Amino acid sequence: MLYPSIDKLLKVVDSKYSLAIVAAKRSKEMSVNESYQLPLTKYKNQKNIGKALEEIYQGLIIINNDN
Repeated sequence: MLYPSIDKLLKVVDSKYSLAIVAAKRSKEMSVNESYQLPLTKYKNQKNIGKALEEIYQGLIIINNDN
């Protein structure tokens, strides 16, 4: 996976752990519901995990750090 890079993603998300959890959940949601926030032609990645990371990087997924 080249886009988005881990360095860019960590500017959006506070930890690698949070990034992995959110990306996995969003990827699963994409697989089950086939729901995407962008038209499929706008994604650079073909796999859902890459698409989820793109959405996180673009700010389409809001991560709430409140516990």
